Amino acid sequence: MAAAVEAANQNLKELDRLRKEQDIIIRKINKIHERLSQTPPETAERYAEKLWIKLKGCYLEAKSLAEKEESISSQCITQLDTLITPAQTAPHRRKPDVPEQKRKRMKADAESSRLNSPAVLPRMPVDYSSISVEDQVAARVTSMDADKDEWIVVKVIRFDRDTNKYEVIDEEPGDDEENGQRKYKLPPPCIIPFPKRTDPSTALDFGTGSQVLAVYPGTTALYKATVVGPHRKKKSDDYILEFDDDEEDGVAGLPKRPVPFYHVVQLPEGHRQ
Repeated sequence: MAAAVEAANQNLKELDRLRKEQDIIIRKINKIHERLSQTPPETAERYAEKLWIKLKGCYLEAKSLAEKEESISSQCITQLDTLITPAQTAPHRRKPDVPEQKRKRMKADAESSRLNSPAVLPRMPVDYSSISVEDQVAARVTSMDADKDEWIVVKVIRFDRDTNKYEVIDEEPGDDEENGQRKYKLPPPCIIPFPKRTDPSTALDFGTGSQVLAVYPGTTALYKATVVGPHRKKKSDDYILEFDDDEEDGVAGLPKRPVPFYHVVQLPEGHRQ
């Protein structure tokens, strides 16, 4: 617990430093804009090799600082979730197991109810250009010939253009891991970017009845689920999902669980669970 608090404090200090740097850059940008606004167009053309380049550099630096702030903010949210609900960090990989007989019954009930559901969202191409270093993404870490697909949350370390593979790290290995965080080198088909927490418009709009892949609450593993209940009123609202083979004491059928929009992605074609 003490280590988690210290890590959160360090990230907060880093956020404070980044915001001070952003303030400086914004003042520089405003100063250049003010100078340009007071300069006749014919005179401003002479600044092409100096002022315009300087302005572009300021914008690039501002963009870099904003991306760093988003990454650290995401880490802070994860750390605070751990501190607020430490008991939820235990089931790192899997949702609770369900007896085989009950699983079959729930699956049959679920499939029956989905026959009358609206058509699912057409499959959209994955936008790999949106993936940056330090981003959290969904990754399939099992081989193509595995009996089941295992998808987990990982962080992108780098993209190797020579091998066309993403280098990613599993930041929260299970109890059976002895060597700390596990790293993977995965091709693009094994990676799905999450919607940006700070930009709900990057999320696909899944309607009721859509089958998706989503992070099961309290874990860092993704499972097949179905969007249920009323449609979201805002893009930033949580989805209400029913996870396949899920159960909860005192709940008949599949429990309905809220999942943030930034932890819900399109179900991969041919997904095996």
